[in-house]
Amino acid sequence: MQKSDMVLPTTPLADIFHLTSLQKTGLEKIGAKTANDLLHYFPARYSSIADIKSIRDIRAGESVVIYGRVVSAKSAKGYRSKIPMTEAVVEDSTGRIKVVWFHQAYIAKMLEPDMNIKLSGHVEERKGVPYLTNPEVVKTKELPIDGGGSLFQEDHESFFYPVYPETKGITSRFLYHHVQKLFSQGILDQIADPIPEDILARYHLPSLKTALVWIHAPQKESDAQAARKRFSFEEVFIIQLARQRDRARTKQHAGFCVEPEGKALTRFITRFPFAPTASQNHALEDIFSDFKKGIPMTRLLEGDVGSGKTFVAATAAYAVATTAPKDNKSGNLQVAYMAPTEILAEQHFKSFIEYFKGLPIEVGLLTGSGAKKFPSKLDPSGTTKVSKAQLLKWVAEGKLPILIGTHALIQKSVQFKNLGLTIIDEQHRFGTLQRGKMIKKDLIIPHLLSMTATPIPRTLALTIYGNLDLTILDEMPAGRLPVKTELILPSTRKKTEEHMRAEIRAGRQAYVICPRIDEPDPDKALALNAKSVIAESKRIAENIFPEFEVGVLHGKMKPTEKDWVMQEFTKGNIDILVATSVIEVGVNIPNATMIVIEGAERFGLAQLHQLRGRVIRGNHQAYCYLLTESSNETSLKRLKALATAKNGFELSELDLMLRGSGELSGGKQWGISDLGMEAIKNIKMVEAARSEAEKIIAKDPELIQYPVILSMIEGRHREMHWE
Repeated sequence: MQKSDMVLPTTPLADIFHLTSLQKTGLEKIGAKTANDLLHYFPARYSSIADIKSIRDIRAGESVVIYGRVVSAKSAKGYRSKIPMTEAVVEDSTGRIKVVWFHQAYIAKMLEPDMNIKLSGHVEERKGVPYLTNPEVVKTKELPIDGGGSLFQEDHESFFYPVYPETKGITSRFLYHHVQKLFSQGILDQIADPIPEDILARYHLPSLKTALVWIHAPQKESDAQAARKRFSFEEVFIIQLARQRDRARTKQHAGFCVEPEGKALTRFITRFPFAPTASQNHALEDIFSDFKKGIPMTRLLEGDVGSGKTFVAATAAYAVATTAPKDNKSGNLQVAYMAPTEILAEQHFKSFIEYFKGLPIEVGLLTGSGAKKFPSKLDPSGTTKVSKAQLLKWVAEGKLPILIGTHALIQKSVQFKNLGLTIIDEQHRFGTLQRGKMIKKDLIIPHLLSMTATPIPRTLALTIYGNLDLTILDEMPAGRLPVKTELILPSTRKKTEEHMRAEIRAGRQAYVICPRIDEPDPDKALALNAKSVIAESKRIAENIFPEFEVGVLHGKMKPTEKDWVMQEFTKGNIDILVATSVIEVGVNIPNATMIVIEGAERFGLAQLHQLRGRVIRGNHQAYCYLLTESSNETSLKRLKALATAKNGFELSELDLMLRGSGELSGGKQWGISDLGMEAIKNIKMVEAARSEAEKIIAKDPELIQYPVILSMIEGRHREMHWE
């Protein structure tokens, strides 16, 4: 029901429609607070008569449309959860299927025996039996012959209609009808198009008004495709404009000029127990070339797991920490090294102690748990705990040249005297705003070296890192053996356990990774049926490997507990560490040569690759076992790709191609929608968006003539991380 005649894009939906509290909560959950939000909540797919499936043909994991007759329907409640629900049985000429609507007990009153209905929804599976959950239900006059043979009468409802992602209280049908109501209230006349007309014409893209109609109510499939292409281009275009603006702003500032003394740098590099690879030397050449220019470096160092990024970072840090600022004869430039977790920050601190031992360069550690300094006055080869206040005083006075830490480094209390280089590990885990807090805009901007071990397809890198120069480490250190990766089905599980036993008896260690911490409530609606760390560690310790020491690590543990477990594992006192993906990034235990990943199909390929990287830290042969009970063809194809891909870069390209819209883990990871990720598959579209963005920023760096674009950029900076 309409509340107001004048509808603007910024008008709250609650001021336009009469909404129940459940609908308000549901709309908030999908991010639809205003009319514009709802217009930009796009269908995940489109359905037509051609999409109808017979009941006998449906499989778990699919989204399907079926037509059938109601056999029975009743309202019920969960045994323990007490969730109200409707349970029904529906049949066509090929079979029967159970249908469940959680939190919608009222549907039972709508369904009568022998009623003909159309169901559109997702297929789940319990104990090997498929069933439909919360499908959209529509009463129909008749059924297609054989549940999918001949078509309906000509006056049947639309053959081509949008299907939206649903949430509790918000159905696809609700979204469709409310979007149509917005159209009928003239909202399209109130919307400004962010893409200039000449760009739309150049790439044959529909206007914003046309695209919104075509994406929500297409007359034919080509209309929907054209609209999706336009919105894909728009998303990459806006990201590129934000990136190119950041790049232009950075170049307007001065940067510290760093020219390391050649012999001293060579002596530092020879401290390492290995010779640098050709790609590591190339990376250092890129960095030192930037250092000499006197403008702030903005470089992304992208390297596969175990390719030696930390060596490059340490060498760059040495060069900066041994350089005096030109306007300050006392003290040297400083380095801030930011890591996403305390475990990783602590690990980098220990690595830097090894690298800088015996040199007149002090290293500090600052995390939420406390502060440390190397070297200790009492023990030149050890560390000492210090108060945060004292550590921050040394940093502010410029007496501490290298500070390693977590998000603690971007607190207001952390003030550097001469910050010359900021190193950010796992770049995508920090937002632009977080990075910006480390830069004082009225002073010389420090050089920025961002690093990631997450292999990124070239198109994605061009998009999300449009303001950074890219250097790739594509070689592994000499002596590193590739991880042997195997897909393990239930029938071969016993053989895997015996191999683990032999490896551990030979002195090696192992990880076992589980998708969740606790066991799911079996009576809870939609409970994730996946192995848990708690139950699996108990099963392994009691029934599988009672002769070995089993440890547990997960995100709900206190930092002190995590540290203790990792220390015990590092010392070799724990043989098998059962953990969640908390160990995904950076943990370095050279003696751990096996990783077993339970429910591997529940992880993204990039995450599986990161997890596999935990066992490529030494020169022993390493093994990665992907355990799955899934029979889903797409899942098995993805897992086989992990086993066969030569490196992470090849894998990332495969992942991008294999995953369809709506399944891209990258959407959450990179702050890009599924529609935007569709564009990332198209190198020509990315390059076109980048080229147009560069032209606009060259003429108007602050986008003064483009207020609509500017408001979109500022809004996205507030709403999401960009890395």
